[in-house]
Order: sequence, then C-alpha cells, then structure tokens
Amino acid sequence: MPESQNIEYKESWRDEYIKWICGFANAQGGKIFVGVDDKGRVIGLQNAKKLMEDIPNKVRDALGLLVDVNLLSVDSKEYIEISISPSTYPVNYKGEYHYRTGSTKQLLQGASLTQFLLNKTGTKWDALPVDGVSFRDLDKESFDIFRREAKKSGRMTAQDLSMTDEELLDSLNLVVDGKLTRAAVLLFHRKPEKWFGGAYVKIGFFGDGPDLQTKMKFTVRCSFKRIESSSSFTSSISRHASVTTA
Repeated sequence: MPESQNIEYKESWRDEYIKWICGFANAQGGKIFVGVDDKGRVIGLQNAKKLMEDIPNKVRDALGLLVDVNLLSVDSKEYIEISISPSTYPVNYKGEYHYRTGSTKQLLQGASLTQFLLNKTGTKWDALPVDGVSFRDLDKESFDIFRREAKKSGRMTAQDLSMTDEELLDSLNLVVDGKLTRAAVLLFHRKPEKWFGGAYVKIGFFGDGPDLQTKMKFTVRCSFKRIESSSSFTSSISRHASVTTA
C-alpha cells in the first residue's frame, strides 16, 4: 500500500516525526508505520519495545495528545503502528501548526494558518490563549509606551489610560478565560521570542522607483520597545537619506 493522505511510512523513529503526528491530528487523522520503507515493505526495528513506551510519552508531552501505539510483526520483523485521531481543536508543535495534505506534511503560515484556525475554532492565531504566562511576566515599560502613544493619538481617553495593566489588557480583548492571548505576549512580554521564535520586525526602504532597495529584520525582544526603536531607526535613516540626496 503506497503512502497516502492517511498513511505514512518511516524506516526508523526520530523525535521530529512528532510534527507528522501533529499534521495528521490537524487533518483527517491517519497512521504512521515505523520500521517500514517508502514502498511499504517491513524492514523491522531493533528497539520496537522501547519505542512502545517512549513515543506515547513524547507525543503527550509535546502535543497534549494520546495516540495508540501498537507493536506488529511480519516474518519475525517487528514494526510499530501509530494511530492518530483527528483533533477537534488546533494542535501545535512548539508553536507551529502542521497539516497533512496528500502524502505530505505542510507547515501552515500566513493566510492558510489564519483560515485553518478560523475553521477549527472561529479564532485567529493571535487571539489564542497561551499557557504558562502570567501578568507578572509582562514588561512595565511596554505599557508606558502604549499609554503614551494611545494618549498622543487620541484613541483612548484619560479614564481608559488610568486602568490597571490587567484591566487594560482585558478591555483590549487580550485576555481569554483569565489567560493572556498570543497578541498580549507579543506586544507586552519581556521576551516574546521565548514563546514565538519567528517573531520579528521587518523594515524595507524604497528608492525613487517601486523596487525594494534595502530590507532589515529585527528580532522582537519586547514588542512595543522594539517597534518604538524601529520607528526611531527608520526616521533617522529617512532624515539621513533626505540630506544625502538633497
């Protein structure tokens, strides 16, 4: 039987294959056979019995899922069948969402990730709650910057700005069931890159034409501070460019 939407073969086990389990759970479910080559031929495993204990624990710890792991045998060659049920909620592996389509695993990003989350929960990526983060982990200076800029723009009243930090986040819909959302962590956490490794600010510079001349990428540390420093940097470059081209 060839690989398909619901079948994947692996000759041996690697922990990175938890991404494949994540992908099956986010799609229609499926089975991974370990100890089987790409053509579906059983080649056997030397450590099948140990993997019977290790795989369920690793999947549970990484994904919060319980999967069925069965020991099978053909011609005295042992191999493992991992059965994954489709999940009713989005499953992520270290903040990444994987999805099984055809006989491939895809990393969901951008519009496809947004659509996936909307289909699963009716919620966008940045509105999902984050476990293990408290209000104490947030950065006071970021709140100060936010209040200053909100006052300058006139988008919030003095009464709004007098709220506590917790009340302010709640009024901005950045708290769900007492947990901070991903947006709250990205904007106000001291080290958001601890939770979201791909977070960054990207700046591009254009010349007289439509082509991008220069682009720079800054890893996010604390977003409002990073955005403020990026804005200051951009303004400085713009002033310099005005002087040198005059």
